[in-house]
Amino acid sequence: MEKLLTAKQVAEILNCHKQTVYRNSNLPYLKLPGVGKRYREPDLIKYLEQRSTLFYKNLENNPINPLPESAFPTILSSGGETSGMPKGKNKTRFNLGYGTIYQRKTKKGKIRWYLDYRDSDNNRIQTLAPLAVTKEEARAALREAVARAFDRKYNTKREKGNITFKEFADLYIDNYAKVNKQSWDSDQYRIQSNMLPFFGNLPLKEINPFLIEKYRAERLEKTRKTMNGTTHISKSTVNREITIMKRMFNVAIDWGHAETNPVQKVKLFSEKDTQKERILTDEEELNLLKACPKYIRPIVETALNTGMRRGEIFNLKWEQVDLDEMTITVLYTKSGKNRTIPINSRLHQILLEQEEKSIQSPLVFPNPDTRRPFVDIKKSFKSACDKANIKDLRFHDLRHTFASRLVRAGVDLITVRDLLGHFSVRVTQRYTHSSKDQKQQAVDLLSKTTLKSPQKGENLLHNGYIN
Repeated sequence: MEKLLTAKQVAEILNCHKQTVYRNSNLPYLKLPGVGKRYREPDLIKYLEQRSTLFYKNLENNPINPLPESAFPTILSSGGETSGMPKGKNKTRFNLGYGTIYQRKTKKGKIRWYLDYRDSDNNRIQTLAPLAVTKEEARAALREAVARAFDRKYNTKREKGNITFKEFADLYIDNYAKVNKQSWDSDQYRIQSNMLPFFGNLPLKEINPFLIEKYRAERLEKTRKTMNGTTHISKSTVNREITIMKRMFNVAIDWGHAETNPVQKVKLFSEKDTQKERILTDEEELNLLKACPKYIRPIVETALNTGMRRGEIFNLKWEQVDLDEMTITVLYTKSGKNRTIPINSRLHQILLEQEEKSIQSPLVFPNPDTRRPFVDIKKSFKSACDKANIKDLRFHDLRHTFASRLVRAGVDLITVRDLLGHFSVRVTQRYTHSSKDQKQQAVDLLSKTTLKSPQKGENLLHNGYIN
């Protein structure tokens, strides 16, 4: 019987994330009932050969834009590993998109850096970088080696920065963002909708800090429609766009399309004045749950009891839920790390009830109309808030509420950070706020002690010296 490959095995072969395999609609697969997607090795080889043809066409049109290593044909072994690649876990191997650098120790224990890339004839080159001592030096050696290989074949003189922002944006999205970022579609939207109208036809070398500052100023003047009307673009939104642009220029430098990063000289806006302190009170929670339609109430309660993000709840599957161990394992998170969240008694009851409703679906909270994950519940959530007379509450504020209630109960920030899935406690602090009652109780402590005059022992608070 022919061996079929799982998405994880294909991801290892293509040297990409498993989610990238799922999202690639061009990759041939078989849909097996009760099993899901499986992949045939001959179909995979044929697909890779087709990608190789596209690679050569790309070189003819733009010979200085090498595609990542995953675009080349790969020899498959029966074990599902890439032929020629080192076996086992290797923490000293770094895939840079256009090739790989890795370390090896000599018999005397000296560390040497090696380059692994494809030349213009699709031959795999593995060679020592004799002068490289650090990772950055090895990266620079790889860039120069790849550049020389393509320049020799096409007799081109490499002039950095001539590629336009639009041309590089396409390369960045297809060959970097889709390969390395789960949120690549967000990057694509921000680039195409906001950056391309401003920078699109400019060569990279003509983009400077002044133009970026001008772009930021124009973005802040624009407005967008929301459920509550029209509002100006926030500073935090502009910061996210500038951060993407900074990453693009760093990649452009790595790929030989730019010499400097002009975004590094642009300071991000302070977001202290844009951070919203909106925490749901106990009374508001009761009113909101009463006003919620039946199909979104368990979603809202799950957010309040786990702090999970909206997308994490929408895509939660029963295979991630262990009702015996009372845990939920959150996969494919924003931070890239899986995390485990304990299930409390209230959430346990919700999941038991939901299990009876969604018995024919792998999803914990399937859309009742499509049986697929929800895309959004913004309208129904706002309607519930209006019915409960709750103002300015976003679904994400339920995550804020979860974190703030834990802190109010005396839970340390390290534990809150782990439950929310943050890398840094500093990020967690943005989600934790003291309630109005807590602040009142804090200042009330002062009224329990009186300030005495050191000379007469008088109570200054009652004699008018302190107002």
